[in-house]
Amino acid sequence: MNFDSIIEKIIEFGTTYGIRIIGAFIIWFIGSWAIKRIMKTLKKLMAKLDYDESLQKFLADLINWGLRILLIIAILEKLGVETTSFAAILAAASLAIGMALQGSLGNFAAGVLIMIFKPFKIDDLIEAQGEIGAVKEINIFTTQLIGLSNKRIIIPNGALLSGNIVNYSSEGTRRVDLVIGTSYDANIKQTKEVLMNVLTAQDKVLKDPAPSVTVLELADSSVNFAVRPWCKSEDYWDVYFETQENVKLALDEAGIEIPYPHQVEIHKKG
Repeated sequence: MNFDSIIEKIIEFGTTYGIRIIGAFIIWFIGSWAIKRIMKTLKKLMAKLDYDESLQKFLADLINWGLRILLIIAILEKLGVETTSFAAILAAASLAIGMALQGSLGNFAAGVLIMIFKPFKIDDLIEAQGEIGAVKEINIFTTQLIGLSNKRIIIPNGALLSGNIVNYSSEGTRRVDLVIGTSYDANIKQTKEVLMNVLTAQDKVLKDPAPSVTVLELADSSVNFAVRPWCKSEDYWDVYFETQENVKLALDEAGIEIPYPHQVEIHKKG
Protein backbone atom coordinates (compact mmCIF):
# COMPACT_ATOMS: atom_id res chain seq x y z
CA MET A 1 0.00 0.00 0.00
CA ASN A 2 1.62 3.29 -1.11
CA PHE A 3 1.47 6.68 0.55
CA ASP A 4 -1.21 8.00 -1.79
CA SER A 5 -3.46 5.09 -0.94
CA ILE A 6 -3.05 5.73 2.81
CA ILE A 7 -3.89 9.42 2.37
CA GLU A 8 -6.91 8.44 0.32
CA LYS A 9 -8.12 6.08 3.06
CA ILE A 10 -7.64 8.79 5.71
CA ILE A 11 -9.57 11.30 3.63
CA GLU A 12 -12.32 8.74 3.01
CA PHE A 13 -12.52 7.92 6.74
CA GLY A 14 -12.51 11.58 7.68
CA THR A 15 -15.20 12.36 5.15
CA THR A 16 -17.37 9.46 6.27
CA TYR A 17 -16.95 9.68 10.04
CA GLY A 18 -15.85 13.28 10.50
CA ILE A 19 -19.30 14.58 9.59
CA ARG A 20 -20.87 12.05 11.95
CA ILE A 21 -18.55 13.07 14.80
CA ILE A 22 -19.27 16.75 14.21
CA GLY A 23 -22.99 15.97 14.08
CA ALA A 24 -22.69 14.01 17.33
CA PHE A 25 -20.97 16.95 19.02
CA ILE A 26 -23.71 19.29 17.79
CA ILE A 27 -26.41 16.93 19.10
CA TRP A 28 -24.58 16.65 22.44
CA PHE A 29 -24.21 20.44 22.73
CA ILE A 30 -27.82 21.28 21.78
CA GLY A 31 -29.20 18.35 23.78
CA SER A 32 -27.26 19.28 26.94
CA TRP A 33 -28.41 22.89 26.63
CA ALA A 34 -32.03 21.78 26.11
CA ILE A 35 -31.90 19.41 29.12
CA LYS A 36 -30.59 22.20 31.36
CA ARG A 37 -33.37 24.51 30.22
CA ILE A 38 -36.01 21.80 30.71
CA MET A 39 -34.74 20.93 34.20
CA LYS A 40 -34.58 24.58 35.23
CA THR A 41 -38.18 25.16 34.08
CA LEU A 42 -39.34 21.92 35.73
CA LYS A 43 -37.78 22.83 39.09
CA LYS A 44 -39.44 26.26 39.01
CA LEU A 45 -42.78 24.65 38.19
CA MET A 46 -42.51 22.09 41.02
CA ALA A 47 -41.51 24.82 43.48
CA LYS A 48 -44.47 26.94 42.35
CA LEU A 49 -46.81 23.97 42.83
CA ASP A 50 -45.32 23.50 46.31
CA TYR A 51 -44.28 19.88 45.75
CA ASP A 52 -42.60 18.11 48.64
CA GLU A 53 -38.82 18.74 48.65
CA SER A 54 -37.95 15.04 48.53
CA LEU A 55 -40.39 14.55 45.64
CA GLN A 56 -38.88 17.51 43.77
CA LYS A 57 -35.39 16.01 44.00
CA PHE A 58 -36.54 12.50 43.07
CA LEU A 59 -38.57 13.59 40.04
CA ALA A 60 -35.82 15.96 38.89
CA ASP A 61 -33.19 13.20 39.05
CA LEU A 62 -35.49 10.69 37.34
CA ILE A 63 -36.36 13.03 34.46
CA ASN A 64 -32.76 14.24 34.13
CA TRP A 65 -31.42 10.69 33.78
CA GLY A 66 -34.19 9.75 31.35
CA LEU A 67 -33.41 12.72 29.10
CA ARG A 68 -29.67 12.01 29.20
CA ILE A 69 -30.22 8.37 28.23
CA LEU A 70 -32.27 9.53 25.25
CA LEU A 71 -29.48 11.98 24.34
CA ILE A 72 -26.84 9.23 24.48
CA ILE A 73 -28.97 6.99 22.25
CA ALA A 74 -29.35 9.86 19.74
CA ILE A 75 -25.55 10.45 19.72
CA LEU A 76 -24.78 6.75 19.23
CA GLU A 77 -27.27 6.56 16.39
CA LYS A 78 -25.62 9.58 14.74
CA LEU A 79 -22.25 7.84 14.99
CA GLY A 80 -23.70 4.85 13.17
CA VAL A 81 -23.99 2.55 16.15
CA GLU A 82 -26.97 0.19 15.98
CA THR A 83 -29.23 1.26 18.84
CA THR A 84 -32.17 -1.07 18.22
CA SER A 85 -30.63 -3.90 20.22
CA PHE A 86 -29.57 -1.50 22.95
CA ALA A 87 -33.12 -0.12 23.25
CA ALA A 88 -34.54 -3.67 23.30
CA ILE A 89 -32.17 -4.69 26.10
CA LEU A 90 -33.05 -1.54 28.06
CA ALA A 91 -36.78 -2.21 27.62
CA ALA A 92 -36.40 -5.86 28.69
CA ALA A 93 -34.39 -4.86 31.76
CA SER A 94 -37.01 -2.26 32.70
CA LEU A 95 -39.78 -4.86 32.33
CA ALA A 96 -37.90 -7.39 34.48
CA ILE A 97 -37.27 -4.82 37.20
CA GLY A 98 -40.91 -3.72 37.04
CA MET A 99 -42.16 -7.30 37.45
CA ALA A 100 -39.81 -7.93 40.38
CA LEU A 101 -40.80 -4.71 42.13
CA GLN A 102 -44.47 -4.69 41.22
CA GLY A 103 -45.72 -4.10 44.77
CA SER A 104 -43.03 -1.57 45.56
CA LEU A 105 -43.68 0.33 42.34
CA GLY A 106 -47.38 0.53 43.25
CA ASN A 107 -46.46 2.02 46.63
CA PHE A 108 -44.01 4.35 44.92
CA ALA A 109 -46.59 5.57 42.41
CA ALA A 110 -49.09 6.11 45.22
CA GLY A 111 -46.46 8.02 47.21
CA VAL A 112 -45.84 10.32 44.25
CA LEU A 113 -49.60 10.96 43.90
CA ILE A 114 -49.93 11.70 47.63
CA MET A 115 -47.09 14.23 47.43
CA ILE A 116 -48.57 15.85 44.32
CA PHE A 117 -52.26 16.04 45.27
CA LYS A 118 -51.71 16.43 49.06
CA PRO A 119 -54.85 14.78 50.52
CA PHE A 120 -53.14 15.39 53.87
CA LYS A 121 -49.98 16.98 55.25
CA ILE A 122 -47.66 16.55 58.22
CA ASP A 123 -49.49 16.77 61.61
CA ASP A 124 -52.96 16.31 60.06
CA LEU A 125 -55.20 13.90 61.94
CA ILE A 126 -56.46 11.31 59.47
CA GLU A 127 -58.38 8.05 59.44
CA ALA A 128 -57.38 5.41 56.87
CA GLN A 129 -57.21 1.63 56.63
CA GLY A 130 -58.97 1.33 59.98
CA GLU A 131 -56.37 3.47 61.77
CA ILE A 132 -56.56 6.98 63.22
CA GLY A 133 -53.46 9.06 63.85
CA ALA A 134 -51.52 12.25 63.21
CA VAL A 135 -49.33 12.17 60.09
CA LYS A 136 -45.67 11.98 61.17
CA GLU A 137 -43.86 11.28 57.88
CA ILE A 138 -44.79 11.03 54.21
CA ASN A 139 -42.22 8.92 52.36
CA ILE A 140 -42.07 7.59 48.81
CA PHE A 141 -43.20 4.07 49.79
CA THR A 142 -44.96 4.47 53.15
CA THR A 143 -46.76 7.00 55.35
CA GLN A 144 -46.23 6.98 59.11
CA LEU A 145 -48.88 7.99 61.64
CA ILE A 146 -48.73 8.49 65.39
CA GLY A 147 -51.86 6.88 66.84
CA LEU A 148 -54.00 8.31 69.62
CA SER A 149 -52.21 6.10 72.17
CA ASN A 150 -48.78 7.24 70.84
CA LYS A 151 -48.23 4.11 68.77
CA ARG A 152 -46.39 4.37 65.45
CA ILE A 153 -48.47 3.19 62.48
CA ILE A 154 -46.80 2.51 59.12
CA ILE A 155 -49.14 2.18 56.13
CA PRO A 156 -47.94 1.33 52.58
CA ASN A 157 -48.89 4.17 50.27
CA GLY A 158 -50.59 1.81 47.80
CA ALA A 159 -52.98 0.53 50.45
CA LEU A 160 -53.44 4.04 51.84
CA LEU A 161 -54.46 5.55 48.51
CA SER A 162 -56.68 2.61 47.52
CA GLY A 163 -59.13 3.22 50.39
CA ASN A 164 -61.07 6.08 51.91
CA ILE A 165 -59.10 8.81 53.69
CA VAL A 166 -60.82 10.99 56.28
CA ASN A 167 -58.87 14.16 57.06
CA TYR A 168 -60.06 15.65 60.36
CA SER A 169 -57.66 18.61 60.23
CA SER A 170 -58.00 19.97 56.71
CA GLU A 171 -60.90 22.36 57.44
CA GLY A 172 -59.40 23.76 60.65
CA THR A 173 -62.56 23.16 62.71
CA ARG A 174 -64.51 20.10 63.83
CA ARG A 175 -67.92 19.42 65.26
CA VAL A 176 -68.17 17.28 68.38
CA ASP A 177 -71.25 15.05 68.16
CA LEU A 178 -72.63 13.91 71.52
CA VAL A 179 -75.93 12.26 72.41
CA ILE A 180 -77.23 13.04 75.92
CA GLY A 181 -80.28 11.19 77.22
CA THR A 182 -82.58 12.57 79.93
CA SER A 183 -85.68 11.31 81.70
CA TYR A 184 -89.13 11.73 80.15
CA ASP A 185 -90.06 13.62 83.32
CA ALA A 186 -87.55 16.37 82.55
CA ASN A 187 -88.69 19.63 81.00
CA ILE A 188 -87.35 19.80 77.43
CA LYS A 189 -86.95 23.59 77.39
CA GLN A 190 -85.08 23.62 80.71
CA THR A 191 -82.86 20.71 79.62
CA LYS A 192 -81.90 22.49 76.38
CA GLU A 193 -81.02 25.64 78.33
CA VAL A 194 -78.83 23.71 80.77
CA LEU A 195 -77.01 21.90 77.96
CA MET A 196 -76.52 25.11 75.95
CA ASN A 197 -75.14 26.91 79.01
CA VAL A 198 -72.57 24.13 79.38
CA LEU A 199 -71.41 24.67 75.80
CA THR A 200 -71.28 28.48 75.88
CA ALA A 201 -69.32 28.44 79.15
CA GLN A 202 -66.40 26.54 77.58
CA ASP A 203 -63.58 28.69 76.20
CA LYS A 204 -62.62 26.17 73.49
CA VAL A 205 -66.15 25.95 72.05
CA LEU A 206 -66.42 28.29 69.06
CA LYS A 207 -69.14 30.92 68.78
CA ASP A 208 -69.03 30.68 64.98
CA PRO A 209 -70.21 28.15 63.90
CA ALA A 210 -72.57 28.31 66.87
CA PRO A 211 -73.15 25.23 69.06
CA SER A 212 -76.56 23.57 68.93
CA VAL A 213 -78.78 21.47 71.18
CA THR A 214 -81.76 19.71 69.59
CA VAL A 215 -84.08 16.83 70.41
CA LEU A 216 -82.68 13.88 68.49
CA GLU A 217 -85.13 11.10 69.28
CA LEU A 218 -87.67 9.79 71.76
CA ALA A 219 -85.97 6.58 72.76
CA ASP A 220 -87.34 3.66 74.79
CA SER A 221 -86.22 5.00 78.17
CA SER A 222 -84.95 8.52 77.47
CA VAL A 223 -85.34 11.71 75.49
CA ASN A 224 -82.10 11.98 73.55
CA PHE A 225 -80.57 15.36 72.75
CA ALA A 226 -78.00 15.98 69.99
CA VAL A 227 -75.35 18.19 71.62
CA ARG A 228 -73.05 19.64 68.93
CA PRO A 229 -70.35 22.16 69.82
CA TRP A 230 -67.75 23.32 67.26
CA CYS A 231 -64.06 23.72 68.07
CA LYS A 232 -60.62 23.97 66.49
CA SER A 233 -59.36 20.63 65.19
CA GLU A 234 -56.58 20.47 67.78
CA ASP A 235 -59.07 21.06 70.63
CA TYR A 236 -61.43 18.22 69.68
CA TRP A 237 -60.65 15.78 72.48
CA ASP A 238 -60.47 18.50 75.15
CA VAL A 239 -63.94 19.70 74.18
CA TYR A 240 -65.24 16.12 73.88
CA PHE A 241 -64.23 15.05 77.39
CA GLU A 242 -64.85 18.41 79.08
CA THR A 243 -68.37 18.64 77.65
CA GLN A 244 -69.36 15.20 78.87
CA GLU A 245 -68.10 15.90 82.40
CA ASN A 246 -69.71 19.34 82.60
CA VAL A 247 -73.01 18.05 81.22
CA LYS A 248 -73.23 15.45 84.00
CA LEU A 249 -72.44 18.01 86.67
CA ALA A 250 -74.91 20.57 85.28
CA LEU A 251 -77.76 18.08 84.91
CA ASP A 252 -77.22 16.79 88.46
CA GLU A 253 -77.27 20.36 89.78
CA ALA A 254 -80.49 21.09 87.90
CA GLY A 255 -82.09 17.89 89.19
CA ILE A 256 -82.47 16.45 85.71
CA GLU A 257 -82.18 12.67 85.67
CA ILE A 258 -79.99 10.78 83.20
CA PRO A 259 -81.81 7.44 82.97
CA TYR A 260 -80.23 4.10 82.36
CA PRO A 261 -81.71 1.33 80.18
CA HIS A 262 -84.07 -0.93 82.06
CA GLN A 263 -86.26 -3.92 81.37
CA VAL A 264 -89.67 -4.80 82.73
CA GLU A 265 -90.26 -8.51 83.29
CA ILE A 266 -93.82 -9.84 83.10
CA HIS A 267 -94.50 -13.22 84.68
CA LYS A 268 -97.66 -15.11 83.79
CA LYS A 269 -99.23 -17.48 86.29
CA GLY A 270 -99.72 -20.85 84.74
